[in-house]
Amino acid sequence: MNYTQNQKISQITQSTLIIGIDVAKDKHVARAQDDRGLEFGKRLIFENRIHGFQKLLDWMERHRKQNGKNHVIFGVEPTGHYWLSLAYFLRAKGYDFVLVNPMHVKKSKELDDNSPTKNDTKDARVIAQLIKDGRYSVPNLLDGIYAELREGVKLRDQLTKQLMIIEGRIQNNIQRYFPEFFDVFGDWEGKAAFCTLRMFPFPSQIKEMTPEEVLKSWKPFVQRGVGIKRATKLVEAAKKSIGIQIGIKFAKRELECLLEQYELYKQQLEQLDTELETLVEKLPGAKQMMDISGLGSTTIALFFAEVGDITKYNHPQQLVNLAGLSLREHSSGKFKGQTRITKRGRSRLRRALYLAIRPLVAHNPIFKALHKYYTTRSERPLKKQQSLIALCCKLLRVLFVIGQKQCEFDGSKLLKGLTQNLSLQAA
Repeated sequence: MNYTQNQKISQITQSTLIIGIDVAKDKHVARAQDDRGLEFGKRLIFENRIHGFQKLLDWMERHRKQNGKNHVIFGVEPTGHYWLSLAYFLRAKGYDFVLVNPMHVKKSKELDDNSPTKNDTKDARVIAQLIKDGRYSVPNLLDGIYAELREGVKLRDQLTKQLMIIEGRIQNNIQRYFPEFFDVFGDWEGKAAFCTLRMFPFPSQIKEMTPEEVLKSWKPFVQRGVGIKRATKLVEAAKKSIGIQIGIKFAKRELECLLEQYELYKQQLEQLDTELETLVEKLPGAKQMMDISGLGSTTIALFFAEVGDITKYNHPQQLVNLAGLSLREHSSGKFKGQTRITKRGRSRLRRALYLAIRPLVAHNPIFKALHKYYTTRSERPLKKQQSLIALCCKLLRVLFVIGQKQCEFDGSKLLKGLTQNLSLQAA
């Protein structure tokens, strides 16, 4: 399946059988038509099981033979994750499988009957009509190492989210029962602070101890960085604490559980990062990408997990569109509104690029020079945020070329053609 709108439309010919499918959790609805929009037969309701998929193929084959078609294209509106099993099944059978934007389905469903009615049968018909007009996209169904990488990155996001929740609950506990804790320790994750939370987290326990006893409790876990001065400060803070003094028993149990969960999630995250790094090193171009100063293995793993096999793309603009970084204009007549990015794409890829470009701008001399040029040039200077977005697109193009050619990063090519101001000369 092809990239441009004209090429998409040219895929639909007189010999094409179009099947639109409305996907649900348990049962799907399919409707068939030709390139002119003439419908064949009645709808098909089939289950989200192997016998249901086979029923779909039998139904499709019957319509194909009756109407003299030799090309079949299936299309769905992606609903959650329910369409994935059907997509992989049909792709394995060698059929063309495409996706229709849910927003397009919603906005075009009144064209046929001038009614806002919504049901599965109607939606399947609308999906087929959109495919007929070439208004579809080809899904990037990953397999092999890229599929493993996407699942690994998804798991990493889940662990990171859980870790942030646990961190918030730990700080909530500290603020309620010992708010002066942060007057003694700048960070609760430090060795001495973590040890304190493990053994004597509440003022009622600490104020009964001497500074020497506190220091002695720390020593097996913290070899340096804390002394009698810090221990004295902790004891004095405990004696003057305004923290809650009721419900201590189960508050301590809560904190113990949270600390155990925190250590478990952190350990799992470290193990997962190691596995992802090992996996990424096997991908073509990954080593050259990680050689760019400021880019780490986690960013490259996120990139490949969202993009998949880079050789399947023909142009870097496809990656820009995939990330939702392409520009949209809002103007009419003499009115000219602001130009913004569409944000219609893979949000995880867009977030990974944005989080990666910030340290690149801060520490990589090439991207730092580009950022300064974009924000200080005499003609149409960009705001800092606009420059970061432009550099995200630039980074995508760099990764595209490296992935295609497995070549080393050459920063001089990025600076070529720009005004040779002092910052560029220094870079």
